[in-house]
Amino acid sequence: MANEWNVGQKESGLKKETEYAVVVGLVTRQQTEEQVAEYLDELEFLALTAGAITQKRVVQKLDSPDNRTFVGSGKANEIAKYVEEHEEITMVIFDDDLSGKQVSILEELMKVKIIDRSSLILDIFAGRAQTAQAKTQVELAQMQYMLPRLRGLWTHLERQRGGIGMRGPGETEIETDRRIIRDKISKLKKDLEKLDRQAATRRKGRDTMVRVALVGYTNVGKSTLMNLLTKSDVFAEDKLFATLDTTVRKVAYEGVPFLLTDTVGFIRKLPHHLIESFKSTLDEVRESDILLHVVDVAHPVHADQIRTVQTLLKELGVEEKPTVLVFNKVDLFRERNYDLYLDEEGRDEVEEGLRKSLESEFGHEAMLISAHTKENLDALRQRLVEMVKEQYQTTYPYVATYW
Repeated sequence: MANEWNVGQKESGLKKETEYAVVVGLVTRQQTEEQVAEYLDELEFLALTAGAITQKRVVQKLDSPDNRTFVGSGKANEIAKYVEEHEEITMVIFDDDLSGKQVSILEELMKVKIIDRSSLILDIFAGRAQTAQAKTQVELAQMQYMLPRLRGLWTHLERQRGGIGMRGPGETEIETDRRIIRDKISKLKKDLEKLDRQAATRRKGRDTMVRVALVGYTNVGKSTLMNLLTKSDVFAEDKLFATLDTTVRKVAYEGVPFLLTDTVGFIRKLPHHLIESFKSTLDEVRESDILLHVVDVAHPVHADQIRTVQTLLKELGVEEKPTVLVFNKVDLFRERNYDLYLDEEGRDEVEEGLRKSLESEFGHEAMLISAHTKENLDALRQRLVEMVKEQYQTTYPYVATYW
């Protein structure tokens, strides 16, 4: 199902030189073969976004991950042999997190870069970050990810500080490296607190306006929809995490003003440190009044993606906010799922059944749209106006008297 993610269809804009990779997944008692196949489709798309084309995917079945090689010595040797026979391969990417010890053992065996899912996502975020806040958030997450893996990952860390008095009696190099990273983490946290205060001050200036936040899985079309709803030019691309920086635009429909916010996309197995670091950015979601949860209805596991987003929204404490499920890419859904001879009446019945079943399962009003063909955008705008008016009457009744 890799074609569902358009894997290999486009070149990445993040790196100048294309790299080639092997991706590896593990079927365990917690992950079925079907789930792992879907996870590897997504991992391939993550790799492509970072600038690597997948040459081979490997799936291993184990009750639990091997402590040394993750996939077991036999499968690890099999991968190493394949890598040796294909000189163009420069990395092996694992779909789950690896310990520093596992990375060290696998790199020694395979003689190429060993990357896990979290480090790959962090690399993409580092390449996408544009503002000082986003860059600081990503660097903090990278340092926190690195710290517990130092013993396995590093035999030497380039000195960022040193000199007389910096090394204690009998202090080992790894202990010095840990201290350097802890100091860096402390500084980044202070920098981020300052940036957070500045962002909070900016948000206070918008206190008398209803806020609507676009949320959803990555690559579902949030930024494209943002552009259409606001007639602005937010960066949008068919890649995962096309934008990390929160974008806020003032909109007015039928004379009713509100703020529309585009936020970073969510994804399965999002690194914990990344969620922690980006909580300040996600304050835009916490402080919103209405959520537009955008879904790629054409994706084969869109229901799983909805559950992933809802889990993260629950962690943020915003699952009870007024929400509309916006099922985008309905044109692509028809192209992939409808018989050529299905008439318009039959199509309408299928789509109404889909909408009702999704509303029943996920507990929110659902709308089917296409940002690409602009289908049902007027209906979405009208629904937004109704919800924003209701919110003004509840939250800012004195403001509502002005329009």
